[in-house]
Amino acid sequence: MKSLEVKVPPPVVAAVIAIAMWGTSRFAPLLHLSSTLRFTATAVMALIGIGFSIAGVTAFRRARTTVDPTTPERASSLVSSGVFRITRNPMYVGLAWILGAWAVFLSSAWALLGPVAFVFYTGRFQIAPEERALTKLFGNEHTSYQARVRRWL
Repeated sequence: MKSLEVKVPPPVVAAVIAIAMWGTSRFAPLLHLSSTLRFTATAVMALIGIGFSIAGVTAFRRARTTVDPTTPERASSLVSSGVFRITRNPMYVGLAWILGAWAVFLSSAWALLGPVAFVFYTGRFQIAPEERALTKLFGNEHTSYQARVRRWL
């Protein structure tokens, strides 16, 4: 399965999973949530996700390093400040939160499997190869960073 490593950008993976969540929710029993709770939880979760994602992209742009997840070997610097002190993967955390918001909006227990699938897929086919590339580029600096900061949250 090495052929899938860093080939499909995580936003594309998230979009495919979001579509699958929608399709699955059409056939699954709905969770009965009040509209107020459902919309509030969806909005809060989506805003958290968007915030993580924007903070990550902004930090990469400030450091003038690549934002392209398919070419981690092109990283010009190891970003470990700002949101990267909380998580090593804020953009992926953001996408997971957005998928969680989508699941709540869909009101389907089966749709809750979407963010879980995203975390597993991204961990195996995106984050693990990125970490290998960053360790090769930055050595002990990256290894030390991995020891200090969690992969997700």
